[in-house]
Formats: sequence, structure tokens, C-alpha cells
Amino acid sequence: MRPGGPGVNPAWFKANRLFVADLILVALSVLFSFVLRLNPEQLLLDYLLPLFWMLLVALLVKPFVYRRFGLYQRVWAYASIEEMKLIVRAVSIASLIVAAIIYSLYFLRVFQPFALSLPIFDWLLSLALVGGLRFGLRLLAEQRSTLQRIAGAGLRRVLVAGAGDAGALVVREMQKNPQAGIAPIGFLDDQPDKHGQHIHGVPVLGALGDLEKVAREQRADEVVMAIPSASGAVLRQVSEAARRAGLPFRTMPGIYELIGGKVSVNRLREVDITDLLRRQPSQIDREGVGKSLRGKRVLVTGAGGSIASELCRQVARWGPAELILLGHGENSIFEILIELAGDFPKLTLTPLIADVRDAGRMQAIFKAHKPDAVFHTAAHKHVPLMEVNVAEAVANNIGGTRNVVAAAAAAGVPRLVMISTDKAVRPASIMGATKRVAEWIVLDAASRARQAYSVVRFGNVLGSRGSVVPLFKRQIASGGPVTVTHPEMERYFMTIPEAVHLVLQAAAFEEQGRVYMLEMGEPVRILDLANDLIRLSGLTPGEDIHIEFSGLRPGEKLKEQLWEEGAGYENTNHPDIRRVLEPERVSGRALEAAADELSAAAEAGDSKAIIAALQALLPGAEVGSAPPPDFRSIS
Repeated sequence: MRPGGPGVNPAWFKANRLFVADLILVALSVLFSFVLRLNPEQLLLDYLLPLFWMLLVALLVKPFVYRRFGLYQRVWAYASIEEMKLIVRAVSIASLIVAAIIYSLYFLRVFQPFALSLPIFDWLLSLALVGGLRFGLRLLAEQRSTLQRIAGAGLRRVLVAGAGDAGALVVREMQKNPQAGIAPIGFLDDQPDKHGQHIHGVPVLGALGDLEKVAREQRADEVVMAIPSASGAVLRQVSEAARRAGLPFRTMPGIYELIGGKVSVNRLREVDITDLLRRQPSQIDREGVGKSLRGKRVLVTGAGGSIASELCRQVARWGPAELILLGHGENSIFEILIELAGDFPKLTLTPLIADVRDAGRMQAIFKAHKPDAVFHTAAHKHVPLMEVNVAEAVANNIGGTRNVVAAAAAAGVPRLVMISTDKAVRPASIMGATKRVAEWIVLDAASRARQAYSVVRFGNVLGSRGSVVPLFKRQIASGGPVTVTHPEMERYFMTIPEAVHLVLQAAAFEEQGRVYMLEMGEPVRILDLANDLIRLSGLTPGEDIHIEFSGLRPGEKLKEQLWEEGAGYENTNHPDIRRVLEPERVSGRALEAAADELSAAAEAGDSKAIIAALQALLPGAEVGSAPPPDFRSIS
């Protein structure tokens, strides 16, 4: 009766055709075992009854065992070594059961005679037939895939960077899914012993550095990065080589994005911040820092900020006697308090909700807690916001610093480090100008109090709250565009751990009234940073994510400086930290009078008077000369 004929349900037959095939193979296995073991005369005269019984038992037992082992719940077009092991186990168990039943029937004299080796022949034939059927399905699927690839037109010829497990998996998926329109033509890998070898029929054509040459020779259309553990430097090397070769470059976070030929912005590769740094991160002098912090009472202002909270985590590791978390925002202080309490249960933590602009409160806190070291991070740092909140910038950045330093000096605090910014050098913004005056206040107090008070200058801190990287990440995740102010804008960059190391290292130095900065290499174009972040997320700039230019905002400069013209720097005993040699600065009574004037203008809310005073105090500064910012273009 043909499939689909009267009495046969076509749908049932289609769903169970492997089961039907196994019934046929079971019968053939039993029959062939008798044919191979016996001569025709024996089979016809003496063994028809044993053949009947063994055939009956095998048909009843084997398909049942195969089903229990899941041989009908597998997609055999993707059969692998694991499936082969499964087939061996299922066939062997089924054959043992059949042999046990047949031997029992024989010894019970249900039939006579019987060759005891027949079940062994049956087992071997079953392995060959059942396994052959299933792996034949896989071979047919691969052959069909190969024919589709050969017959297909317009396939993208892809070079795969990385001939490890991930690369092999990526190529396998390409080969099994010709509908994605991708054809792997070769691997690139830096392990010489892999060169010339083939993985899934695809050759390893050279090293990563050979990308341009190989792409040209093989007429490649695209490069796929398949090294999950690759560092940012390696990713950048390959992406730059692909760009020079004029090829799209993708970093594949998963197989399914590859098969679709498009990386979803919801499944981006997680970018390590150090990938964007374009230099090796600096390291800390642990011995000196540990000596300056262990067993000491440490106070951190602005402790809920992104840099300050990391500073608190690092300080806590050095075993201070007490860590005082001072901040104006109760939520951020609460969050870092709970985190530190969980990570350092034996550490004495003191949360203080206070405003550095309150001079009386600062005096009371310092008198009560008598800290041994102070890290002053509390400040307003957003350039566009401070351009329209001039009085607030002065009150917080200048007045707050003045209050903290005065309270520290009155309490005899031996160490104080203030965080500043490269925007304080020849400032073009209110924020930068107020931070420059705050620097002078700290340096002046150091000379008067004869204490190790110092300033550290940061470049842009990658990943800090309000920095450009989190904004770019949000824009990429939403599908773009990424907004860059100007194609030629450059900045010095550092990571949060580097910033914290610099602060801790400055606290370990015994010098008074010094300005320190990190050796940050060459400045990085913001446009290059945006392109790096897009590529390292597994996308292509200009195709998957577009970049738009919004124009310079008030208070911004195309390039930042780390020290004034005419100034210089000298080395310290730490290889990555420089001591800035500042030219003449305002100090003593002149600085005190200027600070009084600025504070009075801030209290009166007189922005014009503040700007005039800052311009007089900072020759060469361009404070307040630009129109108000358009906050719709902030990036």
C-alpha cells in the first residue's frame, strides 16, 4: 500500500517516516544476520522458526528503545559526535534486550536450533543501518546546502578573523544557512601552526596582519571578527585593516545575528572601556598608597559621584580606620554606603549628608571627625549647564572648595587632594574658570598651612557619569544617530580606575602645593572615539549607525591643554604621573579678595559681575563670550 493511499494518513506517515524506516531496517538487520551467519540450506530447513521469533522480538523491542533514547526527537541534518554516541548506546541496549529475550526463548526450547552468535551479527548490522540512515540524512543536508551555495548568486565572500572554536562555529553556521547569502572563503589567525590547515573545508590563509593582502587576493566582500576574547587593540587593528581594504567589518556577538546578516542594536557586543583608551592603562604604586591610607580616617566629598564612589571602593580596600562619605545627594550616598557595607563589613563607614557651600557645617564636621586625609571631589562639572548657572558654579566650585580647605586647615588635616580638570587651563568656560580658581585656593592653603595639599588634573574620564561614552552607548542602542560636536574636536582620555589611581597616588606624595597630571598619551578625536565605540559594538559606522555633527557649544574648545603656555612639567617617582610646573598664580590676599568678590556676586546672583571678575582674574580666558547653549544638541 503506497503512502497516502486508502487507510494511511499522509500526515502521520510524514511525521513518522523515520520510525517506519527503522522498522524496515530492524527487519533487514535480523534477516541479514541470518543470511551472513548461515548457509541457505540451514536457513530454510532449520532456522525459519528462530528467524520468526527474533524478527518479532526485534520489531517489538528496538523501535521502543530507540524512542526512549530520543532517536526520533533529533534533527539528524545536524548530527554530530554526540548523536553518534547516542546511536551506539540505543542500538546496543536494544540489541542486548533482544539477545536476552531470544536466548531465554532458546533455552526454554521455544525453538531449536539456534546460533548464539546471531545477536552479535544483528547488533553490528543495526549499528551500520540505523547509524547510516541518520548520518546519511546529514550528508544529504550538507550536499543540498553546498548545491544551494554553488547555485546561488550574489553571495558575500567573507573572511573570518579567528580560527578558533568561535570561528569554526561561525563558518559552520554560514555553511548551513545559505539563505543568509554568506560564503566563508578563508580564516585569518595569528597562530602559525594553523596556517595552511582547513576547518570545515575553509582554509586558514594567513595572520590578522595579512588582512589587506588576503582580502585583495580572495576578492573578499566583508570581514567578520570571531575572537570573543580579543582586546580592544586587536579589534581596532582588524577593523582599521578592513577599513583600509574598503570592506565592511562586523564583530559578531552571536550566531543568530550573523545568520540574519545584520547585528541587532539590542544585542551589541559589550565594550570594555579600556578598548577605547588607545594606550595601556597606568598602574598604581601600591606600597606608597597603602602606607598613606591604612589605619587612617579618610573623608571624601561628593562621595556619591561616579569617580568618587570608585575612589571610596579603592580606599576601602586599603583598610582605613574610618571612611567618611560626605555628599549632598542622599540617594547616591545611600547607594555607595550599602555597597561598601556589604563588601567591607568590618570597615567603619560614616555617611554625612551635607553641602560643601555651608561653611559652618564643614567646620563642625572636620572638627568632630578629624580626618587624616581628604579627597575633595564635590563640584559642578557640566560645561553647558554651568554656562547658564554661573552663580551656582561659583558658589559650589569656588565657595565649596574654600570652605573645605579652610575647615581642613583649621582641623590640622595633613593631606588633601582636590580633583580638577584640563578645562581649568586657559579656561573658555565658567566651569573651567571656577575650577582654576579652586586650584589656586588649594595651592595657597598648602603654602600657608605647610601641609601636603595638592591638585590633580584629569582629562575626560571614560564612563563617568555625564561623560560622552554613556551618551554614545545610549545613542547606539537606540539605533543612532551618534551626535559629535565637531569632526576635529580632541580630548585627553583616562579611565575611572586610572583617575582614582592618580588621586590616591597624589595623596601618597609628601609634597606641598603641587599640581599633578597623568601621562595620557596623545589626545583622541571625539569622532574617532565614536567610530571606535560603534565598531567595537559590532556595527559599521555610516551604515548601521550614522554620525551627525551638532557644532561647538558655548564654553567648549576644539583642543584642551594640560598646562599653561610657558609652563612645563617634570617627572615624579611614579612613571605615569607628571608634576606640572605652573607659572605665576594669584595667591595670598589678592586671591582672598578675588574669592570674596566672586562669592558676593554669586550670592547676589550677578552673573555679569562674576564673568567680569573671572576675566580680570584670568588673563587670556574667554569666559562668558559665547551665546547661551542649545541644550537640544548636548553630547
